[in-house]
Amino acid sequence: MNQFISTEEPSPGVLLIRLDKAASLNTLNAELVEELHGLLGGVREDASVRAIVLTGEGRAFCAGIDLKGYGVPPGASDGEGRVQAGMRVQEHIASLTAAFRETRAPIIAAVNGPAYGGGMSLALAADLRLMADGAAFEASFIKRGQSACDVGLSWLLPRIAGFSRAADIMLTGRRVDAAEALEIGLASSVHAPGELLPAALAKAAAIAEHSPFGVWMTKDVLWANLETASLPSAIALENRTQILSALTRDHREAVASFLEKRPPVYRNH
Repeated sequence: MNQFISTEEPSPGVLLIRLDKAASLNTLNAELVEELHGLLGGVREDASVRAIVLTGEGRAFCAGIDLKGYGVPPGASDGEGRVQAGMRVQEHIASLTAAFRETRAPIIAAVNGPAYGGGMSLALAADLRLMADGAAFEASFIKRGQSACDVGLSWLLPRIAGFSRAADIMLTGRRVDAAEALEIGLASSVHAPGELLPAALAKAAAIAEHSPFGVWMTKDVLWANLETASLPSAIALENRTQILSALTRDHREAVASFLEKRPPVYRNH
C-alpha cells in the first residue's frame, strides 16, 4: 500500500495516479518519490496500461521538494558525507525524469494547481500537459539560492518553449500562468478546474484506443528524435519503426477492422 500516492483505473487501459499529500501541496519527499518510482517501475513494460494520467490531490499539482525535510532515500548510509548524501537525494528525485521517459505508456500531466520547482520538472517530463486555468508553473529553485537547472528542466524547457523563453523563466523564477503556458507550448490545453480531469482522462482514453506497440513506438521515436542530429537520421529511425509496426498482428487487425467497419481488438501481438 502506498501512503502518498493513490491509483485507480477509470477506464480500460487508463491508469490515474494522484500525488496524495495534499496537506503539504504534494511536495516531494523520499517516501513519495520512492512510491512513484515503484509504481512506474511496475507498469513500465505493462502493455495493459495504455495511458497514464498524473495529477495532484487538493489544490496543488506539486509544489516541489518538501523544505521541511526530504527524508532518507534508499541506500543512504549514516557514514556518508554531506555532499555524498546530497547527491543521493538529488539523483533519487532527478531519476524520475528518466522513469517517465522509459515508461511505455504516454503520461499526461493534469496540472490542477501550482507546479513549482521539481513539480514543474515532473510536469514537463510528461508527454502531454493539460492545465486548469488557475494553475501555474514556477522554476522556483533559483529563489532558494540554487541553480534553476534541476530534475531535467534545463534540457526539457528549452526544447518545449525555446532557449530565450526558457532563460527568462529560469533566471527570473517568475510565475507562468496557464494562459502563458498555453501560448508558449508548455500546455496543450487549458480547462476550468472541474473540467480538467475529465479532459485528461478523455485524452488518455483516446490514446488507449490505439495499438500498444504503435503508441509505444510513437512515444519512443518522438523522444529519441529530440536528440537526433539530422532529418535523414530521424527518417531512418521512423522507417525502421514503421516496418516493425507493419509486421505485427495488431497492424493486420487495424486494417481488417477498418475495412469491416468495427472497432479493433488489439492483443499486443
